[in-house]
Amino acid sequence: QIRQENGRYVISKGVDVLKDQSYVLWGISQESLARTLLPLGGMTKQEIREEAKQRGFVDLVNKSESYEICFVPDNDYRGFLKRRVPELEEQVKGGNFVDQEGKVIGQHEGYPFYTIGQRKGLGKAFGFPAFVTEIRKETNEVVIGKIEDLNRTAMVVGQLNLQKYAKIPEGGLDALTKVRYKDSGTIGYLVQDADKIKVEFTEEVAGIAPGQAAVFYEGDDVIGGGWILKSYKKGSIWDN
Repeated sequence: QIRQENGRYVISKGVDVLKDQSYVLWGISQESLARTLLPLGGMTKQEIREEAKQRGFVDLVNKSESYEICFVPDNDYRGFLKRRVPELEEQVKGGNFVDQEGKVIGQHEGYPFYTIGQRKGLGKAFGFPAFVTEIRKETNEVVIGKIEDLNRTAMVVGQLNLQKYAKIPEGGLDALTKVRYKDSGTIGYLVQDADKIKVEFTEEVAGIAPGQAAVFYEGDDVIGGGWILKSYKKGSIWDN
């Protein structure tokens, strides 16, 4: 849903929580929001289907829903990367799996083919339930650890786009913070530092992945968001 408040255009969650798309709309500028209409935000998916049926769009109503990546029809993102960048596989193959202390424990196919939190498809047995906990692009290293090693307490977010406020208020702001689309969110303390926001969570958050979007909420309203630059395991980030 969208409204104007205090001279700014604000996106808020749709009434259908299961179909809410506010997380992916954080990047829309005020200029674009001024020309944006979101007519379905006050309706549930079932209500929309009923209206579509009444208007004669029976085939559309009966169409099954897709949960795949829309531009990757076979849901094979590794294959998608290889097709789009034919030389990629040769450039990155032969990198190292390393443990939490940096010890080499195996070789992998190349850092672009792994994601934070991944457990299956690692191509190697490590003797314990292993997860990808960090990806080091510069050294082509994929860090392996246990599930608890995925936990983080803070992060830095850049390339910001703020919607409800032009700037995070001085002194900081507590906000529900989502680090992925299906994330229910965790309260984080936000402090804006020039073109970045530092976030310190009230509890540990698993699987924060640099390169993914972080979106900040005040109630149902989208404060804004940005791209995760770095996450931290312990302690304060304010001196970094």
